Amino acid sequence: MPPKSSEINLSGLARRLIRDELLTEESARKVQEEAQRRREPFVQCLVKQKLLDSRSIALVASQEFGVPLLDLNAMDLASLPLSLVDERLITKHRALPLFRRGSRLFLAISDPTNDQALDEIRFNTGLATDSVLVEEDKLATALIKALEGTSSTGGVDVTDADLENIDVQNPDSESHDESDANVDDAPIVRYVNKVLIDAISSGTSDIHFEPYEKSFRVRFRQDGMLREVANPPLNIAGRLVSRLKVMSRMNIAERRVPQDGRIKLKLSRSRDIDFRVNTLPTLYGEKVVLRILDSSAATVGIESLGMDEKQRKDFLDGISKPYGMILVTGPTGSGKTVTLYTALNILNQPDINISTVEDPVEIQVAGINQVNLNPKGGLTFAEALRAFLRQDPDIVMVGEIRDLETAEIAVKAAQTGHLVLSTLHTNDAPQSLTRLANMGVPPFNIASSVLLILAQRLARKLCPVCRQAEQIPAEALLEEGFTQEEVDEGITIYRPVGCDQCNNGYKGRVGIFQIIKVSEEMGRLIMEGGNSIQLAKQAHQEGYADLRLSGLRKVKAGVTSLEELNRVTKD
Repeated sequence: MPPKSSEINLSGLARRLIRDELLTEESARKVQEEAQRRREPFVQCLVKQKLLDSRSIALVASQEFGVPLLDLNAMDLASLPLSLVDERLITKHRALPLFRRGSRLFLAISDPTNDQALDEIRFNTGLATDSVLVEEDKLATALIKALEGTSSTGGVDVTDADLENIDVQNPDSESHDESDANVDDAPIVRYVNKVLIDAISSGTSDIHFEPYEKSFRVRFRQDGMLREVANPPLNIAGRLVSRLKVMSRMNIAERRVPQDGRIKLKLSRSRDIDFRVNTLPTLYGEKVVLRILDSSAATVGIESLGMDEKQRKDFLDGISKPYGMILVTGPTGSGKTVTLYTALNILNQPDINISTVEDPVEIQVAGINQVNLNPKGGLTFAEALRAFLRQDPDIVMVGEIRDLETAEIAVKAAQTGHLVLSTLHTNDAPQSLTRLANMGVPPFNIASSVLLILAQRLARKLCPVCRQAEQIPAEALLEEGFTQEEVDEGITIYRPVGCDQCNNGYKGRVGIFQIIKVSEEMGRLIMEGGNSIQLAKQAHQEGYADLRLSGLRKVKAGVTSLEELNRVTKD
């Protein structure tokens, strides 16, 4: 039976906090009781319950116990001597090795009364231990980064010598030893883990493992551009692929046909990262591509997408309608899925039934019924849509309208009281309407069902640290699409430079949008069989900016460069 609060002996830190009137005695006893029950440090429990901030606690503790206070953000986590202390002890005692001076090891702790940590680590390492006080919130972040791989190094040290010493089996043999591929301390396993962790920490969207006749390379796609990051020894190509296939639960003996799989990487109790994995047989072995699926993209918020005020209003007006169809169009990798899930996240309420069918589901969201396409099993977009309509949905999201059957069912759903969201592969918004007509959807059905069409691209954002203004002749600005009035007023155009804070002058990406609400006049044009050029002209007359104009506004605002805009919107 746990002791009553009144029976608990308060720690020295708790008594000092009470004396300084930062904490009441009753609160201190409750927190200490909770800390003992959970077997957590008193300071951690105090911060978790938000009774005091980390900074206030650290200042009081430093004065009370005469322990120096260090700003942990000033430390380079990559240089910490983590190998000196067993990871289990670091986690157990929340004591982070900072540096070693001769036979003395200095440890970052947030609770200076934690003598057990110093004693156990002293016994384990054979080194004298000294404590350095740090703030609890910064310690919590540093522990995650140092131990769970969110720092750029991932806490893994793998050299080419380690890899060369692996006993490599013949990559052309018909089987691999799965148990060997799963050895936790094998260099190949540590190498794969390091690549995955580095990709996550650097904001990579895709990882490419590519075998060639005389080389093997690893590339990351960052901000939409591929970058070579490693050249592992060629003789481990087969083992690397086998390890990835084991992690993805694929058939490691089958190398003649493409395979699909998934990896779930658990970084902490509260953070999982999913990878979608695909293998492809090439001339010199299997190429493996991993797509990092970031569920946090579903909650980025509409403000982060890159729409201007009018576009944001039109978008929110469209998704607030009780029925109709909203189409998002753009090439692969243009952010269509994030835009759709931003809308679904806004609409996701307990009283609304939302169902989606995708190929495959990339972003998992609680409260939404998500279905993976399975053509081999007979589950197509059309079949899933039919099933959805028998389950009383309010909102339906179709990953892509690929054929007439899917288009007809989606249009029917939009006309019978459902809000339908979907994607098409066209170059701009007006072409989406003619694309549906070319599929065979009757024009009157298009005009009566489609509410909003959104075309988008993703452009790299200029690094705010190193971007530089450049002088461009007025004639060139006019040719790019700026108006004479804008040129006369003066436009500052920035170019990428490159620094240690970015990738070749760019950091992150922003959406460039064309959003068109289907008006009565546009509906009439559709009914009369108007082409995409006529529809685009009508949209311009109604004040809707095309992709190029939207991009020029971002160039003018210094968000991206003219060079990058030409890359993503040039005809």
